[in-house]
Amino acid sequence: MNEAASILSWLGAHRDFALAVVTKTWSSAPRPAGAMMAVAADGEVIGSLSGGCVESAVHELALDCLATRRAATAHYGTSDEDAFAVGLACGGQIDVLVTPVLDGAQASSLRIYLEAVAGAQAAALALELPGPTEEVSGSLSGPSRSLALDEHGIVHGDFGHPRLTEHIATDAAAMIAAGSTGTLEFDDTGRRLGAGTRIFVTTSTPPPRLLIFGAIDYAAALAELGRFLGYHVTVCDAREVFTTSARFPAAHEVVVSWPHRYFAAEAAAGRVNDSTVVAVLTHDLKFDVPVLLEAIRSEAGYVGALGSRRTHAQRTDALREAGAAEAEIARIHGPIGLDLGARSPEATALSIFAEVLAEVSGATGASLRTTTGQIHR
Repeated sequence: MNEAASILSWLGAHRDFALAVVTKTWSSAPRPAGAMMAVAADGEVIGSLSGGCVESAVHELALDCLATRRAATAHYGTSDEDAFAVGLACGGQIDVLVTPVLDGAQASSLRIYLEAVAGAQAAALALELPGPTEEVSGSLSGPSRSLALDEHGIVHGDFGHPRLTEHIATDAAAMIAAGSTGTLEFDDTGRRLGAGTRIFVTTSTPPPRLLIFGAIDYAAALAELGRFLGYHVTVCDAREVFTTSARFPAAHEVVVSWPHRYFAAEAAAGRVNDSTVVAVLTHDLKFDVPVLLEAIRSEAGYVGALGSRRTHAQRTDALREAGAAEAEIARIHGPIGLDLGARSPEATALSIFAEVLAEVSGATGASLRTTTGQIHR
């Protein structure tokens, strides 16, 4: 059971607990803003905020928040030379909000958000942070007020003033669209130029897509790794005998169709964007060229094609004959993947996603021991 589903099970059982959320990070913090950890009154824990560096301190704070029924914030920085000091050995820093979740409005908004996370749907969760007058104590007078915005844009919960609620919901919707997480500030009536009411908003967005064209053994390995990395995976091929769910159990969708027709329909429907990964694995020109022509003219963020250098040269010649411009052809990562010495389908899948991750992040793909500067961009 994943983290969201586990916390949902506590909500379903009407179990009181404290929710800890990372609200801000600096430098090499291990987990991003929005990461969650839940602590029940008996000490049971779901999730993690730092991979083990500050969990004990957050656990203690969470139990205190449950006892006092008040939300609180804490900052954790780099641990000092004392091996027992609380801090992040990685050199990062994080701010954490801890709030009691008691059966009521807050539990309802959290449930809406976590159901969206578990279902890979768009949503936002807004949580109240201490304002300037409360920052010294780092606590609120009660649980953090909250609001959820679901995939249909429906608001669940309120912050007491109609304009404040409206502005939080409007800004949260924009953050969903941008896939961003952060802190908003208003006055207590919702004026954006005001100050004093600080709201942390974390968002859930649909997962990026991995479109695999070619129902071959390499596709099965790539589908499994893509699903593990959080992609929504589709395998598509025109050959019905090979394109079955039994052969690709890790894929969310297995589609029997000519690849270029399927891709064109998905792009026309707005389901291809800059987070979409396209992997063309058939190395058969009658399949490859039409779908690659569609892909390089789309918004897809990564387009790769499997095959030898000779095969890729034939592909690019055929694409030129089909009217592709040099700049369009240059978008293709072919032969696909990084030079890792991969031969098996599983190792090749790793090579492909190593290149995808480097491309998405703008990283070099070099060994970290030969580089300098921050590890996490």
